[in-house]
Amino acid sequence: MMEGKEIKIEKMGNFEWQIDASQEKSMNVPVKIFANDYIIDNIQRDRTLKQAINAAGLPTMVKNMLIMPDGHEGYGFPVGGVAAFPASNGIVSPGAIGFDINCGVRLIRTNLSFAEVKPKLDSLMDTLFNMVPSGVGSKAAKGFTRSDLEKVAVEGAAQAIKQGFGVEEDLERTEENGCMKGADPDRVSDLAKKRGVPQLGTLGAGNHFLEVQRVGKVLDEKTAKAFGLYEDQVVVMVHSGSRGYGHQVCSDYLKVLNDYNAKNNIKLVDPELSYAHTESKEAEDYLKAMKCAVNFAFANRQVMMDSIRKSFEKVFLKSWDELGMHLVYDVAHNIAKEEEHDVDGKRMKLIVHRKGATRAFAPGRAEIPRIYRDYGQPVLIPGSMGTSSYVLAGLEGAMKQSFGSSCHGSGRLMSRHQAIREIPAAKTLGSMRDKDIELRVRDRKLVSEESELAYKNVDDVVASVAGAGITKIVAQLLPIGVAKG
Repeated sequence: MMEGKEIKIEKMGNFEWQIDASQEKSMNVPVKIFANDYIIDNIQRDRTLKQAINAAGLPTMVKNMLIMPDGHEGYGFPVGGVAAFPASNGIVSPGAIGFDINCGVRLIRTNLSFAEVKPKLDSLMDTLFNMVPSGVGSKAAKGFTRSDLEKVAVEGAAQAIKQGFGVEEDLERTEENGCMKGADPDRVSDLAKKRGVPQLGTLGAGNHFLEVQRVGKVLDEKTAKAFGLYEDQVVVMVHSGSRGYGHQVCSDYLKVLNDYNAKNNIKLVDPELSYAHTESKEAEDYLKAMKCAVNFAFANRQVMMDSIRKSFEKVFLKSWDELGMHLVYDVAHNIAKEEEHDVDGKRMKLIVHRKGATRAFAPGRAEIPRIYRDYGQPVLIPGSMGTSSYVLAGLEGAMKQSFGSSCHGSGRLMSRHQAIREIPAAKTLGSMRDKDIELRVRDRKLVSEESELAYKNVDDVVASVAGAGITKIVAQLLPIGVAKG
């Protein structure tokens, strides 16, 4: 038995830990943590485990409250958390999804080698930085209208493609085919829409980024080939979400659900864990609005991919098709979705909440694109600024242990304020120069906030989910150019 901050954590295996439900009267299920020894020590630095214990008290939670190895303190519900509730007579909790609804990652491959890109990397990064708007409050130059936004909210990436930002093939390689059904823009506030119109096709700030990478080691040749990846190939990774639109949806419905809890005399362990029962109007309205934000984010990354393709065309003087710029996959990691899972031998319809966690379905699931179905769903794991990222693939172990879920990134070790105080920007810039990485950043404080020293070691995070049998490692990606807000 191991103790940390008066929380007893039992080691169940090399990569699995548990907090028993008997530890707190409020807990309905145990907390299960996927982590190696390094990660479990680091995960106890903040309130992650206390938040997980609080979340384990949410009614109707199925089996376990799960924490991925990149877990860290969040708003009420920890980032890196996964929780499932019955689709009927269950609950929905916005805090268990997050403010940046459908924050996610998109990976685009090319047929260019590092040697071909290196001489033009400086020009390429300047072009990408100019053509993909970034930064706090960044606005697109595309001229989208309110009418466009309403269509995007319902149709997602498909609407962006209808307007010329991509091709049909892109949809098959996007989670949910780039659109969650059942979205209703009438459930979204006017303020959210006003914030969303100018931001469609923009990167944003914070931990969002656009990164030009080269494939380092390929660790699973067969799966990498199916994903179209090979060593020394240049690829592009984009990390962004639903911008101010999704943030406003979450803010609006936290107020709605707080009122619902007060009206129904629901006593919360943590006021940030407000929820509504699935059959309530409040839950139905929130899910319809959340789906609008999900669709906005899919369209947002689709529009940015079009800008990325155009940037490469401008620099390399070939069409994006000639450059082999096809989408590998697009994954969401702040989302709630109705899915079917086997729980103790019984098939159940669940609403799986993933907050800073990625879907990682095993081979054979119908939700995986046909071209990848025999290999498992691609799982995209960005590292911190200047470190490796990874492509993983879902395994059957994820279906049995984590409701088909995996980690989503490195996971913070320091708050943003702490990073600014303790990490000199010059130190991070020097590290980037030493690694020969081209950096473009609009706000210098992000250099400290997003330093690799502010994050867990992504190699340990990935080793933990691979060691637990949730995913397999397909390929390592190394940064050669980074653009941030």
